[in-house]
Amino acid sequence: MSVVPVRGADIAGAEVAWFAPLCSDDFRHLGVPDGDLRSNWANTSRIVTRAEELGFRNILCPSSYQVGQDTLTFAAAVAPQTSRMNLLAAIRCGEMHPAMLARTVATLDHILEGRLTLNVISSDFPGQQEDSAYRYRRSWEVVEILKQAWTQDEINYEGQIYNLKGLSTDPVRPYQINGGPLLYFGGYSPDALALCGAHCDTYLMWPEPKDVLAQRMRDVHAQAAKHNRLLDYGLRVHMVVRDTEAEAREYARELVSQLDDGKGHEIRNRALDAKSLGVALQSQNREIADEEGYIEPHLWTGVGRARSGCGAALVGSVDQVLSEIHDYMKMGIRAFIFSGYPHLNECEIFGTKVLPHLKTVSLAQEYGRVPATTPPTPLGTGVRK
Repeated sequence: MSVVPVRGADIAGAEVAWFAPLCSDDFRHLGVPDGDLRSNWANTSRIVTRAEELGFRNILCPSSYQVGQDTLTFAAAVAPQTSRMNLLAAIRCGEMHPAMLARTVATLDHILEGRLTLNVISSDFPGQQEDSAYRYRRSWEVVEILKQAWTQDEINYEGQIYNLKGLSTDPVRPYQINGGPLLYFGGYSPDALALCGAHCDTYLMWPEPKDVLAQRMRDVHAQAAKHNRLLDYGLRVHMVVRDTEAEAREYARELVSQLDDGKGHEIRNRALDAKSLGVALQSQNREIADEEGYIEPHLWTGVGRARSGCGAALVGSVDQVLSEIHDYMKMGIRAFIFSGYPHLNECEIFGTKVLPHLKTVSLAQEYGRVPATTPPTPLGTGVRK
């Protein structure tokens, strides 16, 4: 039985996604840059197309001020190279005026014919730091404006940060119906949980012991209940899966075998979320881990020594990893975002050894967001004014 009531309780499968390393985050040995694993167009786009070929249902396209690919530019470029898989594009609220962001989202959603999902993020802008409460207030207002753009004839919004009057929504209507693209959201502060509970669709968590994840779910469910809402829950975690547990553990050791802790610290701190509460909690995982870095029999924190954000991996045999995924699903988790180093190699391994044993779905399709035919929007089949 799930930890809390979930929106997707009747969904038999889960949305299984992979990760596009757009932000200088692809390595053979963590912390050792490899010229063949750059976050350039050739490498990152190949990961996306291969993930679709293998049957993944979504792929996270992250955002950061690092060498690599701009998220929305990349999503637009790779869209015509895909036809089935969703794209989960990260949008840092406030980077773009909300109405123009809505227009960009509408453009992308039409290019993808309803395969766009959005990861709402609230981290600092490059070169500046702002109060957490202000950043989440800004995200709250951006999300509310987007929802007006997707559900009303006009945008009329009066907030603490944004004031928009009498804007027609013709330029910003997305391809998707029944509320527009799904919003995926991660955050740990009280302001973050309040925003997710009020407005977002899937609460994304980074790896922690299962009892801690369960409490996270209870906390955000309590916020959603204030608005008579149910959420879905997702887990973002790395993967090291091999035919045997011994092989998987050996590969995990190999991943960090050349890591200099000073270099790892440098890599962690160049991310825009480096000082966030969530990242601090991932660091705490490493402090309570055993001498090999495990906080549960198959949850290894070594990855977090050389990256910000998601800092742990499931390590084990195919059967062990499948068992872990099924345990998470029993908790009520219906969305997974996996990754591994190097990303193309591990996509291939997971996609051929584990993915065929999982029933996968697209949450957007399950919830009727994607129309069967081109919708009557100004960019679709609607009357041109």
